[in-house]
Amino acid sequence: MFCPKCGTENPDGAKFCSKCGAALGAVPASSGASSSSDTTTGLAPNVAGLLCYVGWWISGIVFVVLEKKSTFVRFHAWQSIVTFGVLTVVQIAIAVIPFIGWILSPLVWILSVVLWILLMVQAGSGKMWKLPWVGDWAEKQASKAP
Repeated sequence: MFCPKCGTENPDGAKFCSKCGAALGAVPASSGASSSSDTTTGLAPNVAGLLCYVGWWISGIVFVVLEKKSTFVRFHAWQSIVTFGVLTVVQIAIAVIPFIGWILSPLVWILSVVLWILLMVQAGSGKMWKLPWVGDWAEKQASKAP
């Protein structure tokens, strides 16, 4: 099955494109039964993907451990772990530097919040939106067998 948005070939029966995250085939408008079977958690993939970001890297770890079926959810979980794990470490490291760190710390915090909101919106809308560097690595990790 080829993605109508980006043209990537996907396995038959896939609900989302493995490259761009676009919905594949006909998606029932109100049926929750088919979406619950797409993930180990029983949640729709876009909801589980959004929840990977809610608790920053902690919720990412939870979904990496729990999710066995959905590459889409595992991708967002890994991207959450790496993105917000690195931002947390950077925030702590610069916060202890006098003066310069005190100036940079709020900027890193603003960047973190903007990324947090953006990534939740993208995952919630069913898109496999990749950050530079982190997204490629997360995609490789997500495609590995759990």
